[in-house]
Amino acid sequence: MSKITLKDLSHSYLEKQNSNDDWALRNINIDWKDGGAYALLGPSGCGKTTLLNIISGLLNPTKGKVFFNNEDITLKTPVERNIAQIFQFPVIYDTMTVYNNLAFPLKNRGMPPNEIDKRVKEIAEMLELTKTLYNRASGLTADGKQKISLGRGLARSDVNVIMFDEPLTVIDPHLKWVLRSKLKELHQKINRTMIYVTHDQTEALTFADQVVVMHEGEIVQTGTPVELFEKPKHTFVGYFIGSPGMNIIPCEIQNGTAEVAGIKIPTNSEIKQKSNFSKTEIGIRPEFVSFSKDGIPVKIIKVSNTGRHKIIDTECKNGKIKILSHSSKEIPSGSAFLSFDKKYTYAYGDSRIIE
Repeated sequence: MSKITLKDLSHSYLEKQNSNDDWALRNINIDWKDGGAYALLGPSGCGKTTLLNIISGLLNPTKGKVFFNNEDITLKTPVERNIAQIFQFPVIYDTMTVYNNLAFPLKNRGMPPNEIDKRVKEIAEMLELTKTLYNRASGLTADGKQKISLGRGLARSDVNVIMFDEPLTVIDPHLKWVLRSKLKELHQKINRTMIYVTHDQTEALTFADQVVVMHEGEIVQTGTPVELFEKPKHTFVGYFIGSPGMNIIPCEIQNGTAEVAGIKIPTNSEIKQKSNFSKTEIGIRPEFVSFSKDGIPVKIIKVSNTGRHKIIDTECKNGKIKILSHSSKEIPSGSAFLSFDKKYTYAYGDSRIIE
C-alpha cells in the first residue's frame, strides 16, 4: 500500500502550450493517505483518466512529480510502481475458466500453487463467484465478467494502489448498486489504497471517503461527500453534485451585502468588499429554499412530483430558482416569495466561494 502525493502536476498532449485550453491538467496537488478510498469525479473530458494514467505510469506528466510513500516514481514504469488497474470494459480471457482468470496474475509472479488456490478461492467468495469458478468466462453475464476483472485487481496482496477507471459503466443500474456496495465492503476488509474514477456522483459519493472534483483540467474542490454537498467551494461543484443541483443566481454586492432582485440576502460568506470580481453569484441548494411571507418575489413555473418530493421551478428577476419540498406540502399557485436558509447560502466571486 502507498501514500500518494502529486506535486505541481500539469499535462498537455501538445508540444507547445499557448493558453489554458492547451492543458489537459493544470496545477494538480494531491496528498492521499495510505489505505484510503478516493474518487476522481467530473464530466467527460475534465482530465480524470489522464490523471489516473499518470499515477499508473502509462503517461509521463509534462510538469510535476508523482510520489509513492515519499519516493519519486515519476519516471518509473507501471510494473515498477506495482499497481493494479481495472478498466471501464472487462478485460478477461474468455477461453479460460473463472478460476484461471483470477489465478493468472498470481502465476505470472511465481506464487506457489497452494497459495494461489487459497487466494483465488478467497477472492471468489468475496465477489460471489464461487459457484462459477470452474465455468468458462465466456458464458458469464456482463456483471460476472466485470467481477472477474475486479477480482484480478484484488488478487495480489502486494500492490501499492488499486485503480478503477469507470468500472461499472457497462453494468445495469441495479447491479451497479450491488457491485458498488461490494467494492465499499471489500475496501473495509482489505484496507488498501483505492482510487475510483467516475462521472457519476452517486458512485463517487457512496464509494469514497474523500472525493476530488475536477473541472476543465483543474481540481475545484476536495472533501468528504457531506462537505461537497453542504459547502461547495466552486459553483461547478454546487450544480454538478446534487439532484437537482445548487441554484446559482446572479447577484449584486453592495457594502458587503449580497442582493438578489433588489432584496438583501443574508449569507454564510464573509463579504468584505466586491474586490475585482467580473461576476458575483449566490448559491443555495433547493433543499434549503422555502416559501415565505416576504423575500424574493417569484413566479411558479412548474411543479414536478417525484414521489416523496416535489421539485418546484420558479423564476425571479435574476433567474430561475428550484425548490425541493416534501410531497405533502401545499404549493402556492401563480406567484410567491422565497427565503433562503442563511447557514447554507454562499456568495461566489468568479465561480469561487467568498470566504
